[in-house]
Amino acid sequence: MTTDNYSVQGGTAVITLNNPPVNAMGHAVRQELAAQLEAAWADAQVQAIVITGAGKLFCGGADVKAFNTPASRAEPSSRTIVKQIEASTKPVIAAIHGNALGLGLEFAMGCHYRIAQRDAKLGLPEVKLGLLPGGGGTQRLPRLAGVEAALRMIVEGNPVGADEALAIGLVDEVAAGELLPAALDFAARVSGRSEHPVASRRQAAAPAEAGWFETQREKLAKAKRGLPAPLECLACIEAAVSMPFDEGMQFERQRFDVLVNGTESKALRHLFLAERAAAKIPDLPADTPVAPVRSVAVIGAGTMGGGIAMSFANAGIPVTLVEARQEALDRGLATIRKNYDGTVAKGKLAREEADARIARIVPTLDFGQVAGADLVIEAVFEDMDVKKELFRKLDALSKADAILATNTSRLDVNEIAATTTRPGSVIGLHFFSPANVMRLVEVVRGQATAPGVIASSMAMARQIGKLPVLVGVCDGFVGNRMVAQYAREAEFLLEEGALPQQVDGALQKFGLAMGRFAMSDLAGLDISWSSRKRQAATRPAHLRYSKVADRLCELGRFGQKTGAGFYRYEAGSRTPVPDTVVSQIIEECAREAGIQRRAITDEEIVERCIYALVNEGAKVLQEGIAQRASDIDLIYVNGYGFPAWRGGPMFYADTVGLATVYQRICQFHAQHGAFWTPAPLLKKLAEEGSSFKELGNAPRNA
Repeated sequence: MTTDNYSVQGGTAVITLNNPPVNAMGHAVRQELAAQLEAAWADAQVQAIVITGAGKLFCGGADVKAFNTPASRAEPSSRTIVKQIEASTKPVIAAIHGNALGLGLEFAMGCHYRIAQRDAKLGLPEVKLGLLPGGGGTQRLPRLAGVEAALRMIVEGNPVGADEALAIGLVDEVAAGELLPAALDFAARVSGRSEHPVASRRQAAAPAEAGWFETQREKLAKAKRGLPAPLECLACIEAAVSMPFDEGMQFERQRFDVLVNGTESKALRHLFLAERAAAKIPDLPADTPVAPVRSVAVIGAGTMGGGIAMSFANAGIPVTLVEARQEALDRGLATIRKNYDGTVAKGKLAREEADARIARIVPTLDFGQVAGADLVIEAVFEDMDVKKELFRKLDALSKADAILATNTSRLDVNEIAATTTRPGSVIGLHFFSPANVMRLVEVVRGQATAPGVIASSMAMARQIGKLPVLVGVCDGFVGNRMVAQYAREAEFLLEEGALPQQVDGALQKFGLAMGRFAMSDLAGLDISWSSRKRQAATRPAHLRYSKVADRLCELGRFGQKTGAGFYRYEAGSRTPVPDTVVSQIIEECAREAGIQRRAITDEEIVERCIYALVNEGAKVLQEGIAQRASDIDLIYVNGYGFPAWRGGPMFYADTVGLATVYQRICQFHAQHGAFWTPAPLLKKLAEEGSSFKELGNAPRNA
């Protein structure tokens, strides 16, 4: 038997896993692998078997799309193949390069030996998809590396390098040079042995510390609130110590089945696939040219500008940081240095690397220095006149093929682009604060934005480690447009009877990282206040409007920055403390609006805040501002602290059932008026018994 994926070299059969792009171990791959192994075992000339991966990695794991389908369990399963390998008298060696992740590592652990290239990474990241390693990982890893190392790798889901894998016993050798020659040499050395090590036949040693598993269980319950997978991982690792191997494997399978059919894992897998879908733009030709971004100019050295500059410097791209005043430039650079110093102090970055990144940021007061930049990003004050004047200036100074980007969080990109002679070169790049930390970037295409500018901007964002999601132009784009509805309901609930701490508490119990009002205090109440004052002249007089936040701002309560907002803050503390002054303002605003305050349940708080997001999200979809519902979910999970294990607001609505959500929104419409007019798309899907997921990229006109 000789194929592209099977050959015999000097008495060793070389089998190559070949399923681009990550050699996922789907059913077809398993079928081919099983046939190749049978051929090697039947060939008297073959004394050993080496299994490696095609391309850049060994195996990226299972086929995530096949989960919850018959194909995931179809024979030959990986468990069946590993049992056959364990019984083999011919040694089977996994030769690992690039990554061996998930089922890829579980399979490798089922081989007799493992040899890894020095730059290889080995890991079991299933917990990040709300799962546990279901191919024997929780049973073999403790036997090979010990329970402490197994717990760290499985519960954190982060890979280890080849040297660490060797130190903990996960691999047998690290290749000094090229992998395949080293693996063939290793195979020749072990082929004459009378027996070969089998991980499942080892005894997993119990931890030395009494009560270790109970201690870890308490820690995980506190640290991983709302997530069942970490505790299930721990239970399976404990089974590796307390049960015979076959019973442990059975227990692992039972717990995997519970998780794979659970909402939390389905939500996390939804987001995993959503990230891949977000990179696909249906109306952008696949051959659209992508211009490389080798140099960047950032206008504005404030919080956003500094964070954006750091993002590019972190990726090795030189940045020119432009400011109008020396004191503002000095202040911005001081903040950048402080951020890097903090990372160094935590041991997360070497001093030399931090200094190299700082050196990539070149400060200047000379706007003419933007002339050589491939990409220019403005991050100045959120005022349309200021931005339009700046873009007229950038239009004159920047080179002809430069991308001109605005970091506006809500202003009209089309209006900004119209001030230039090249609107096709203008795009929105809405980074989220702090920009050097947050992954999300809303890439905002205007009516005139050229396809190449869109493609280049999406590629650039990925190049610097961000998650780009393409959106259209409207007030607030996707994220801030939707959050305005969420904020409105939260503030109305205050007037109707709740207090900030109750609203925030209910939303945090639901899973949000922060409640609405604590988040407002962190961001600064003055920013949204400025926006409301600009919009006051066009606000319809007949629509309800809460004045609570305005009253707080009129008192100079802008949040944490002033020591008081919806809460008060002790000196040097970020802990929100309920304040009677706020309660009095809420009661006054309710009286002035003629609202009779009442008892509000946590259930109503969650429904009104979250369903307000869903209803607006359906409108955003129907208008084409977002390409797909999963894009909205990515924005909310990665930009607004929506719990990943709920999958985002649109996925959450699907899990509740759109008919149920629609019915509740109709009730809110009857009770609270026009703000709750049901989105036509939501009505259509609910009546059809459909879902946002099923909608996909289909036409959305109701």
